[in-house]
Amino acid sequence: MKCKVLVVATGICIAAVVHAKEKQIAAPGCGHQSAQQCVTAALEAMGGRERLQQVASIRLQTVGNTLLTEQSYRQAPFIASYERTRITMDLAGQRLLSETQLTWPEADPNQTDSNTTLLAGASGGVYRTKFGDSPCSLADLEASRQAFALGPARILLTAAGAADLHFEAPQMLRSTLHTVVAFSWRDTPVRVLLNPFNHLPDAVETTQSFHDFWYFWGDVRQRINFDNWRLVEGITFPTTWIEERNGAPWRSTQALSVEFNIEMDEKKFEMNSGAVKQSAVSPGWNRPFSVVQVTALASGIDLFAGSWNATVVREPDGTVILEAPISGTYTRGVIREAKKLHPGKPIIAVLSTSDSWPHTGGLRQAVALDLPIYILDLNQPLLDRMMRAPHTIEPDALQKSKTPMAPHWKIVAQKQELGSGANRIELYPLRGGSTERQYMVYFPEHHLLYASDTLALNDDGSLYDPQLINEVAQAVKRENLIVDTVFAMHQGPMPWDKVMSLLEKSLHPQN
Repeated sequence: MKCKVLVVATGICIAAVVHAKEKQIAAPGCGHQSAQQCVTAALEAMGGRERLQQVASIRLQTVGNTLLTEQSYRQAPFIASYERTRITMDLAGQRLLSETQLTWPEADPNQTDSNTTLLAGASGGVYRTKFGDSPCSLADLEASRQAFALGPARILLTAAGAADLHFEAPQMLRSTLHTVVAFSWRDTPVRVLLNPFNHLPDAVETTQSFHDFWYFWGDVRQRINFDNWRLVEGITFPTTWIEERNGAPWRSTQALSVEFNIEMDEKKFEMNSGAVKQSAVSPGWNRPFSVVQVTALASGIDLFAGSWNATVVREPDGTVILEAPISGTYTRGVIREAKKLHPGKPIIAVLSTSDSWPHTGGLRQAVALDLPIYILDLNQPLLDRMMRAPHTIEPDALQKSKTPMAPHWKIVAQKQELGSGANRIELYPLRGGSTERQYMVYFPEHHLLYASDTLALNDDGSLYDPQLINEVAQAVKRENLIVDTVFAMHQGPMPWDKVMSLLEKSLHPQN
């Protein structure tokens, strides 16, 4: 299509071209309608534009479960956590109150249940406890904002108001070819799959960079499927939401009750302003490394303590980094400190002892630097996918590499030795029921053991998940190791005898 009067009719021309392109894309159930007309039909199917616009607030009672793809000790099939939540959404004021009772199967006995209260608004959010408000995570803040614009009560209104609303190629869902309308929301591409028979929105898809643990997967494809439609005060509303990420089922939520236009308790939405401001500037998981405490475990073996411990080991021919945790930014900081400690020494190896996400968050940075990385054999398929994951939305060092960087993996399938002299290292796969995706790092000259992600203490000084350290003890016995001191990702150095005493106490609590 050509425009003869280019200056005068530019806007008309663009509109005509867009309309012509829309005509070329099939829209099952919408015939020759425009994308805007198709969305209008969907609004009518849900109860009408005016009725949806009049919903100023919603209260939901929900029950759900989340597949712990990032926490399961043995990968798929995944263990799950369970939630019962009371959600109050002030759509007019863009405020949310979520009160959740979480059941966490990985917790110690009698500690599986916990309660969390989240308050979020346009400028930030907090977690509320009996001790006061603290800043909420960037992940929860962003999820709250998306709930207002892309949740079932508002998704069609948001689509109708989008300047770039258009058709995309139809897509098969539940054996039915659906019309796809697409638009941008806050620079996030959004696609709504409309049922060709009843016009209801059956699913919402986005591609975005998340700031929960999915942050490490870069550009994540999310689909939220709507189902179990109920008539609530004249509105046809989905009461089941099943969320998939990168094609994998992740979270299922069922609304047991739905109420519209409820009376709001203003006092419940009051938040500490300082905590709100802190939440708004949170870096999420892309947090920097800072030196808080350094412990010399032996000459040339320095532990940088923090929420995620990292250790720098001096070898005769260079430096070994034990763990590349949490993010590329964090791992760059660890490497920077290693070079300060041992100037002129090359980094000869990075040891990544687990598939757990805090352990693997900085591996893309290590791959971008072409460093040799020691990983467990069972973890290679997962880590290969992580290294290939696109990060175009928030590019990291690996994404920015001018030439594709292949991981320089060193596969640990059995005992493996690294380095020489006083700080020589031995690597041992654990292979336990809960630790089969972790390996130990042993310094034989110092009788020093790094136990990966197996050792942590509860507030009362007891062991968190004694099964983990029990499997370490079995591996130590199996490999005939002599251990005087043990440390881990979340635990500083402890006498091995003390840890064994805590394990014995957990095995025989009555003694």
